[in-house]
Amino acid sequence: MESITAASRPLLPAYYTDPAVLAAEQRRVFARTWQLAGHVSDLPEPGSRIVARAGDQEVLVVRDEDGELHAHRNVCRHRGARLVAAPEQHAAIRCPYHGWTYRLDGRLIGAPEGRRFAAPLDKPNLGLLPARVEVWHGLVFVNLDTRAAPLADQLYGLDRLVGRYLGDRLVPVGRSRMHDIADPAGTGVVGTEANWKVAVDNYLEGYHVPVAHPGLMRLLDYQNYTAEPSEGYAYFEAPLRETRSANRLERLYQRLVSPMPGLLPEDRDVWRYVAIYPNTMIDLSADCVGVWSMVPDGVGRTLLPGAIYRHRDAGLRTRLAQAVGQRVNRLVTDEDDDIVSRVQAGLRTPGFTPGPLSEREAAIGWFADRIRTDLGIDAPAEDGGR
Repeated sequence: MESITAASRPLLPAYYTDPAVLAAEQRRVFARTWQLAGHVSDLPEPGSRIVARAGDQEVLVVRDEDGELHAHRNVCRHRGARLVAAPEQHAAIRCPYHGWTYRLDGRLIGAPEGRRFAAPLDKPNLGLLPARVEVWHGLVFVNLDTRAAPLADQLYGLDRLVGRYLGDRLVPVGRSRMHDIADPAGTGVVGTEANWKVAVDNYLEGYHVPVAHPGLMRLLDYQNYTAEPSEGYAYFEAPLRETRSANRLERLYQRLVSPMPGLLPEDRDVWRYVAIYPNTMIDLSADCVGVWSMVPDGVGRTLLPGAIYRHRDAGLRTRLAQAVGQRVNRLVTDEDDDIVSRVQAGLRTPGFTPGPLSEREAAIGWFADRIRTDLGIDAPAEDGGR
């Protein structure tokens, strides 16, 4: 576990409560970082498309005829209409307003009544505004910054830790998808009444587990819970207890769980977690993989789009363990929802400043340092940022 030093300190309350900070984060964090959009299974055929979110901006991800992925800003170059509102599949991208039509790679190929424009349309310069897209072990990420460093640079070393859990052999379980956040016809996205960084902070530490999550304490070997922050991500391991839980549902999970195809025998006895800066979370267990993001929906609310996956060849035992495990996890989610809303309320208290971090909160110090660095001159004045 990384040690805490005198320089390790949490963010001050203004970072979580000031709308000006959120506006700066949209420019300096979300417009420059890799954001989880979904999984390759969301884009199965040529012409398939989904809409992802990068902060408060939308990115259209499409698969072309050669199987390559492209990312564009989800806006028509004519009058700014939103191009795509829900997952669909077509041979081209056609604006629903005036019918301007683009190839899947973003090039403009036609506009109705083109001769009525004052000058011939400069089609090469009227293609869709580009964004970046990369696939990492089957997960699709987008970036609004077309000059951003490759995602693999940020995730260096993570392959050997979690790569065997991921890939294109995963299939989604249930109806929830990452791209539901941009789909008005979707089933809805879970949210929590707290700033997005409060939710991230909560994910980054196990110090609260003994008090806030009695069920997890019955399952996890808390004394051997570890956190390893790196520059671009934080990695956590939570070994499972050998003793059986007194709770019937938890005991059933312990009896059923077994590694999915591709995992190692020792993967049965540990839960792993990854936080990819700034807001992508990956939960890894022997029976399933959960992916989700923490997307700001105003300064005091966070949307939590996500999806659950399992190996396509997983057997009945794994599927049963997954079903039971998700019931256990829903209780943990409800407990966390209560916690982060309490923190958000408390951060509005005049005169409050956060206390020191424990060693079990090392990753919070890592995250706070990243945020302060990215905000630069736009950091709150009370924290020495101006």
